[in-house]
Amino acid sequence: MTAPGVALVGGHGYATRHLEHLRSAERSGQARLLGVADPRSPEGDAGGVPWFDSLDDLLDAGVEPDVVVISTPPHTHAPLALRAVAAGADVYVEKPPVASWAQYVELERAARDAGRVVQVGFQSLGSEALGIIDACLRAGEIGDVLAVGAVGTWSRTVGYYDRSPWAGKRVLDGVDVVDGVATNPLAHAVVTALRLAGARRADDVLDVDADLYHAHAIDADDTSVVRVRTTSGVAVTLGLTLCAQEQTAPVIRVRGTRGTIELSYTTDELTVDGVGGRRTLTAGRAHLLDDLLAHRATGAELLSPLADSGAFMRVLEAVRVADPPRQIPPDAVTWTGEGRDRRPVVRDVDALLARAVVAQATLAELGVPWARRRPALDVLDVGGVPVAELRDGADVAAVLSPRPYLHPVSTLDGVVVTDHLPADHAWHLGAGLAIQDVDGTNLWGGRTFTAEDREYVWRADHGHVRVDRHSRAGSAAEQVLTWCDPAGAPLLTEHRRWDATPSPDGWWLDLRTELRSATGAPVSLGGPGSNGRAGGGYGGFFWRVAPCTDVHVRTADADGEQAVHGTTSPWLAWTATFASGTATLVVAAHDDDADPWFVRSAGYPGVGLALAWDRRTTAPVDDPLRRRVRVLVADGVLDDDRVARLAADALERDLAPAPLAARPA
Repeated sequence: MTAPGVALVGGHGYATRHLEHLRSAERSGQARLLGVADPRSPEGDAGGVPWFDSLDDLLDAGVEPDVVVISTPPHTHAPLALRAVAAGADVYVEKPPVASWAQYVELERAARDAGRVVQVGFQSLGSEALGIIDACLRAGEIGDVLAVGAVGTWSRTVGYYDRSPWAGKRVLDGVDVVDGVATNPLAHAVVTALRLAGARRADDVLDVDADLYHAHAIDADDTSVVRVRTTSGVAVTLGLTLCAQEQTAPVIRVRGTRGTIELSYTTDELTVDGVGGRRTLTAGRAHLLDDLLAHRATGAELLSPLADSGAFMRVLEAVRVADPPRQIPPDAVTWTGEGRDRRPVVRDVDALLARAVVAQATLAELGVPWARRRPALDVLDVGGVPVAELRDGADVAAVLSPRPYLHPVSTLDGVVVTDHLPADHAWHLGAGLAIQDVDGTNLWGGRTFTAEDREYVWRADHGHVRVDRHSRAGSAAEQVLTWCDPAGAPLLTEHRRWDATPSPDGWWLDLRTELRSATGAPVSLGGPGSNGRAGGGYGGFFWRVAPCTDVHVRTADADGEQAVHGTTSPWLAWTATFASGTATLVVAAHDDDADPWFVRSAGYPGVGLALAWDRRTTAPVDDPLRRRVRVLVADGVLDDDRVARLAADALERDLAPAPLAARPA
């Protein structure tokens, strides 16, 4: 049989790799190189290969290719591929296949009507690592897949964007280009992560959030987080930048209930860490043009057919129609190098993107200072000074147990003293209420410690807390909430009030809560401590403290994390140095509650009052489970005598829980 004739569109840049491969294929008898189309002359000797100014010129000259390889700027892919298909050729087109959803639909229809195939040059989809991972997942080596994430930290210079008029453009002369970090330079990270989540076709994607930024003086994005919800329920989060301090190999991580798989798709290196232990290997890779030629010869399925770019095209379209990327301000960027080698480095971008992927959150949702602002549900203020933002938690990932919380909380001088979605425990959400075991539902987030397993395990047991009603009366924000199981069925109803009032030393945050069963029977409340993990009795009121140093935590009777943890005392004080200053938190708890303190300062900073320290408690049907906590938020250092007087005063005033204005229905 005569080897198929191949025409190459594009003769410079990345296209030279295709030219080299085609010459090799010609020598081995796999293909015949019929010609190259490029308006620029070849660099040096064309080696006897006919050279044309355009694909039209090549076809008009009577050349009849069986396959057309397109390696040209992204905005030219669609018209060239359509012309090739109309000429009766199969197509290999570099990524991204086209520059809009409309073009994708048009090309897919044209290829189908012409009986032609289109292979998309996502080279990572030729990796044998994907088949190995599929086998691992079928065998249950990492349990059920929870999420897939990709972090890509690359660096690009000014010269990279100066190389051509289309580089870094969203639109050029009215034509879509969409040359952003997720859609071109790191598009392989996107399509491979989607593939590992089982999302290939367009209808495998429910929706896409595209949070886009740039440090370069370009139209498109160079630093972005893209979050994809798939129909299978597996979340895909992509943290990508071209403004890293150092360029590193992108890593895709598949997280399961019993382990993880990591893939470096640029090297095909694979690490499986699951029930069978940890192993590392390097996989082989098929060349996608060879795969297309094999398909023509044998009918074997393509590794990267156009239809399998449908999920990727849903992402590209979301990026295309999103609001223009936000400029990262100069104070968050350091420029290095000279001339065309100058490049921006976004401060802490590597850590921010890794945190975003772990938390399945956008940069805006993380509250990165230079990111877009996410409007709060409400804002508490003291004397006109905003001190706490109240969030409904609706955008929190399901495995983190979405719930309302306060963040950021700050002193009157602006020192932020809460954290949320931290990389170490992404389910820690500012200041609020969370319980890991509500009649078997995890409403704390993350892994669950059960009496049966005697260890932390990922389970499909995460619920959420729904805001049914929110109102504001003076300085107080009141809420009626429903705590729901994974299916959305009510477990608890809660009436919660947050109040912010001034103090000579700062301001007081007052939390009152009433929890009732919503099931018609008492609801059991527990956590790791009551399920057998000694010292792990968290659950109830919890305050994830902002990153800090020089921590001094103490109560009236004990000093230091180990001494305070698990004890009861009317007050606890936390003094530390935060990013923008020193602050003190004084947590005052009523004696009749007698909930032990849960304290962490070495591993991570956090403090709470444990509802179920070492035994379960109950939310009744009628008379509610009540708790009241007051927290003084003060600038500077308060000595212990002052702390004791302030706490005593807070507890003496309004000691009896005041009736709340509204009751849950």
